[in-house]
Amino acid sequence: MSDPMGNIMEVEHVDAAYGPYRALFDVSFTIPAGGVVALIGSNGAGKSTAARTITGLVQATAGTIRFDGVDVTQKPAWQIARLGVASVVEGRGVFSQLTVEENLTLTFRQRGTRKELSRNLEKAYESFPALGERRTQMAGTLSGGQQRLLSLAKVLVIPPKLLVADELSLGLAPVVIDMVYQGLEKIRAAGTALLIVEQQET
Repeated sequence: MSDPMGNIMEVEHVDAAYGPYRALFDVSFTIPAGGVVALIGSNGAGKSTAARTITGLVQATAGTIRFDGVDVTQKPAWQIARLGVASVVEGRGVFSQLTVEENLTLTFRQRGTRKELSRNLEKAYESFPALGERRTQMAGTLSGGQQRLLSLAKVLVIPPKLLVADELSLGLAPVVIDMVYQGLEKIRAAGTALLIVEQQET
């Protein structure tokens, strides 16, 4: 178990590569339990690669990654997710051919019981009223900002220990960015640590 006053994740001297192309060089940082860390930099700086590496989508070629006291350096993404790491990416991560409610139902049935489903759906709609108004709408027809809110709603209702948010503001209008970051603040307030990856300060 992690110390509530300690770090939920520790990244020490990590390298990573895409085939022969080395993308990360000796990266080290920590994420406090319940805290917020931002990786900010220009396109191509390695921010998203760092996010993918700590979630297991890219394999580290050197260094150590510990989550909640467990060495996850060589663990696959699904095992890291089961330990309590969730990821929301710029690509939105919704099932476009399902409705808003079907997207939420699919997630909530995987993470909770059937008895909790109705309560979890109502919590999602209370937190993000725009989704409640569009519960029967196909997710693929939502705006980019609404799709990001749908991704966040899945996380907010059943909070993970750590959420990795990768460039959620990319291509969004300022007013929509505010809504997305209000959603992130709700998730943090529920006790989830955040790693926020952005090209610029928002």
